[in-house]
Amino acid sequence: MRFRNPVITTLLLTCLSASPVLSATAALSATAAPSATAIVKDAGTVQLGNTVYRLDGIDAPAADQLCIDEHADVWTCGIEARDQLTKLIGGKPIHCDDIGVDPTFKKRRLGVCKLEGDPTSLSQVMVQKGYALNVETSATGRFKPDQATAKDGRAGLWKGCFVAPRDFRLGKKDGALLGNACPADRDTQIRNALFPDDLPMPASCNIKGKYAVRARVTGNVGIYHLQACRSYPGLGNPDRWFCSEEDAQAAGFRRAYNCRPPKGK
Repeated sequence: MRFRNPVITTLLLTCLSASPVLSATAALSATAAPSATAIVKDAGTVQLGNTVYRLDGIDAPAADQLCIDEHADVWTCGIEARDQLTKLIGGKPIHCDDIGVDPTFKKRRLGVCKLEGDPTSLSQVMVQKGYALNVETSATGRFKPDQATAKDGRAGLWKGCFVAPRDFRLGKKDGALLGNACPADRDTQIRNALFPDDLPMPASCNIKGKYAVRARVTGNVGIYHLQACRSYPGLGNPDRWFCSEEDAQAAGFRRAYNCRPPKGK
């Protein structure tokens, strides 16, 4: 329907512009952008849409990493660190500046990720809270003061005893012990607790990983086994637990050959 009377048309336009509800709706439709809702995969990895970003400049625990707390008890610090990042984001939109391919896993990207409107990166906040370590050379010294403050304040991981997340991921049992609760006379007991024979499975992370020398032929550090693999039921005491195949591959593990689908399928 068209209004041919210019007076009526002018009056209608005036009423529409004066309506706060209609004006707000018009403004939203003109300026709103799709929210970038993050899926937190672990304390150092987020997914935006189909892109997975590793937070630049930090080394953060995997979900299955264990630590010792300030009371000398075993502590699922990888889960807590992941939950801290989830809480930090709080369902708010984030954006990531893509700075290139992740050199450790080509299917992922490195990102400087921030909450919308916040100038501080998630990487820096996680170091400040003590749930991630400054990593050179990618950090270029950016987070060293934050790490020193977190260590002195016994924040996050620093309140207890742990190995660097990279050492845990590589199964490096002789890696340096870090934190403020690592008595030298309990070195062996601490290492046995950080790398137990019966590593507990995090919820919803049922893919088993086992370090294997034969995996090095394909440039990997180990082999992962899905529940559908013939080898899965008999594989006891896994060295790692993964929540997805992509997580396992990012950690340098390949799928067990008896998990491969039949040819032609």
